[in-house]
Amino acid sequence: MSTILVTGATGTLGRPVVEQLHRTDHQIHTLSRHPGVLNETAHPVDLRTGHGLDRALRGIDTVLHLATTPTGGDLASATHLIRTARAADVSHLVYVSIVGVDRVPLRYYRTKHTIEEALLASGLGVTILRATQFHPLIQDLCARLARVPAMPYPDIDVQPIDPAEVALRVVRLAQEEPAGRVPDLGGPQIESFRDLARTYLEATLTRRRLWPLRLPGATFAAYRAGAHLTPDHAVGRTTFAQYLART
Repeated sequence: MSTILVTGATGTLGRPVVEQLHRTDHQIHTLSRHPGVLNETAHPVDLRTGHGLDRALRGIDTVLHLATTPTGGDLASATHLIRTARAADVSHLVYVSIVGVDRVPLRYYRTKHTIEEALLASGLGVTILRATQFHPLIQDLCARLARVPAMPYPDIDVQPIDPAEVALRVVRLAQEEPAGRVPDLGGPQIESFRDLARTYLEATLTRRRLWPLRLPGATFAAYRAGAHLTPDHAVGRTTFAQYLART
């Protein structure tokens, strides 16, 4: 039995990871800026400042780094975590990244790739898993885009995956030896965003005209080229339609 700490424990991926970890024999600690109920295993730490991180990592064997924010701060958070994890003799750090971070020139993706490289050069025992976009992200995007009568949608393909399925892989990796970068994890099928948008509209009984959106620049070109997809690792089982029906 080991002691595992999960950062971003209240997030989209953190919640199912923590839920599944509690079914194991390991001792589970959580870290979040807003942890809810506070106790000796729930640590209120803002990774962007690192304040209190040294206390949270005392006695921790494995860290699952799931905390992330597209609005900025991930690099500072990772810097604090790497430095403190080395000082605390953490034996294994699992990091969840995104498929295509080395090919899509989006700032958020570039930050993720920089963190991957920093972890691999840190001297820590690390495991890096890249996953495709989560179903809740696609659902949220559709909800936002459907607010106008002519619903715009990015004219790209997507390979969304259920966070609960990613959580299963993360929990398994947490109980294994550090493995560096492991095979990517993709959703069960690649679909056009138009089809995903239509699925969302049908599931929510919403009538909208669909309007394809193409943007200039290298980032959209990379998405159009499928740099964020992993067709050889389409191992997820739950489709977007099945996820909507369940939720």
